[in-house]
Amino acid sequence: MSRLPVRNRKSGLVVLGGGEASRAPGVVHLVGAGPGDPDLLTIKALKALQAADVIVHDGLVSDEILDLAPASTQRINVAKRKSRHTLPQDDINQLLVALALDGLTVVRLKGGDPFLFGRGGEELTACREAGVVCHVVPGITAALAASAGAGAPLTHRGSAQAVTFVTGHAAHGEPDLDWASLARPNQTVVVYMGVSTAGLIAGRLIDAGRAASTPALIVENASRADERRILTTLAGLAIAAEGLKGPALLMVGEAMAMAEVAPATVDLVLPVSLFERSSRS
Repeated sequence: MSRLPVRNRKSGLVVLGGGEASRAPGVVHLVGAGPGDPDLLTIKALKALQAADVIVHDGLVSDEILDLAPASTQRINVAKRKSRHTLPQDDINQLLVALALDGLTVVRLKGGDPFLFGRGGEELTACREAGVVCHVVPGITAALAASAGAGAPLTHRGSAQAVTFVTGHAAHGEPDLDWASLARPNQTVVVYMGVSTAGLIAGRLIDAGRAASTPALIVENASRADERRILTTLAGLAIAAEGLKGPALLMVGEAMAMAEVAPATVDLVLPVSLFERSSRS
């Protein structure tokens, strides 16, 4: 059995076994941890955690989920936050490959689903190019948990014939999206990583023809104990998103009007929007 990698506390680097005879390569499992509630972890994901030698995990993965792995399993936190990365993505790719080539069973544990804005495709490609076997275990993405928890279906006869997942984050400038397509009525648009650009997104959708009165639901920390829901309109989206700290989804569409009101977790925000203010000035 290979000696587990040890984190160098000064440099943050991972030191592998090194110096020993070459071993048969290990395997990488790209595992979706789901939105946060441990009960929403799949059985296949649980089995992968319990068989792991080392877990390379995102910062949003809860301790409750990490603790489902054996106590002897090494954990490596490669948390990403806005403007602050513990490890750049290329280094994460190289880390996964190096651990597997050292003979370890590696679980790359990612919030939500690995292939939905999780950069799992890049990690899979890196493993394939290095000749490392890589398996993918899907996870429940945050939009599904947010929709289910709020009782606001992403698709619904008569009000949402389609659903589109987009990202509100771009490396440089605003996201390059087909605003005209997203502005069509009777569909749900789910925006990941869009809190900081909520005003821009709302403005582009309204300019493209989406009604300012379209219901909009913001869900922060979906499925977790501290989940918060804010029901508003497209016109009020920017103000409603102000001050949110945790990971949040913006969900725009007629079906969002079905969101359940739970006083402990839900705010109804119908402010005078920035767009209305500007039209009055």
